[in-house]
Amino acid sequence: MKIGLETESYHLQFITGRMDIFGFIRKTAELGLDGVMINIVPWPGLSGWGTLESFEPEYLDRVRKEIQKYGFFAEIDTNGSDPEHLKEVIKAAHRIGADVIRTYACLGEYDPERLKKAPEDIKQIVPLLEKYRIKLAVENHEEELTVEVIQIINEVNSPWVSAHCDVGNGMMAWEDPVEAVRKLAPYAFTTHFKDHIIIHDGEDYRVCGVPVGTGNIDTEECFKILVEKSTLTRINVEMCFPYAVNFKRELGAGGVFAVGEGAFKVEQPPYDLSVIKPLDYYYPPKELLEQMIEDQEKGTEQSVKYTLALRDKYCR
Repeated sequence: MKIGLETESYHLQFITGRMDIFGFIRKTAELGLDGVMINIVPWPGLSGWGTLESFEPEYLDRVRKEIQKYGFFAEIDTNGSDPEHLKEVIKAAHRIGADVIRTYACLGEYDPERLKKAPEDIKQIVPLLEKYRIKLAVENHEEELTVEVIQIINEVNSPWVSAHCDVGNGMMAWEDPVEAVRKLAPYAFTTHFKDHIIIHDGEDYRVCGVPVGTGNIDTEECFKILVEKSTLTRINVEMCFPYAVNFKRELGAGGVFAVGEGAFKVEQPPYDLSVIKPLDYYYPPKELLEQMIEDQEKGTEQSVKYTLALRDKYCR
C-alpha cells in the first residue's frame, strides 16, 4: 500500500506563501511517502488554483517533472460537477501525470438539487476520462451521505467513476465513520485518511480535526477495512488540524442521533476558547499564526508516522 499526502495538511503554510507546490512535493519526499494529492479548490483572496499557481502548460510541466523526480503518484482534489470545469481539470491532471481526480457534488452546504444534477453532469465527462485514462472519485464530503455518493456512482454507471472514501467527513452528516468506510470501501478509487473529535465552543457542537491517531475515530479499523475490503493501492493522509466545522445535515441524517459516544465523544477544544473560537482555526489571527503553523507541521509528522505504522502492520 502506497501512502500519499494531501496538500491540506500544510494549508497554513500555503495560504501565507511559505510553501508552494514544489516545496510540498519535496516535503512529502522528506517524510518518506509515495505520492501527492494536490488540492486545487481556490482559497479566498488568493490567485490561482488552490495550491497550483496556474494551469499554464509550462508551469504544469514543471510540476510534473518535480513529481516524477521522486517517483511519486499524483492525484488532484477539486469540487463540483460542472462539466466544463471538470474537463479543464482532467486536462491539467493529464499534464502533471495525475490519474485520479476527487470531486464532490455539494459546495459548502447540503443541496439536494446539486446531488440530483451530478450524475448527468458527470456522464458528460466520461469520454474524456476514458481518453486520458483518469478516474473520477466522488467524495462523501461534509454534506453527502455515503448512500448518496453510491447513488451517483450507480447512476453514472461507468468504470471511470466511483468513490472517494473520506474517513472523517461522514461525521458532519451524522454518520458513523467506520460504517461510512465500510460502505464506501468496495467503491473506493482514493481516500482521505484523517481523524476527528467533537468539541463544544460555547454555542454549539463542532467537528474538529486532529492529528491522525489522536482523535476518536477508530482509524486503525478504518485502515484495516480499506486494506481488506477495497482494491486500493494508495491511502492519502489528509491532516485537518487546525480545523473545525459545523454539522452540515440534520441530526440523525446519517444514523447518529446524539453526541457523547464513540467517534462522537465530546472532548476539550485544542485551543482555549477565550483565545480563539474553533470556527476561526482555519484562518487564525496573526498573533496565533506561528504557533498554529508549528502545531500543524507537528500534527502532519505525527499523522504520517502513525499511518506508516498501520501500513507496516496490515500490509506486510
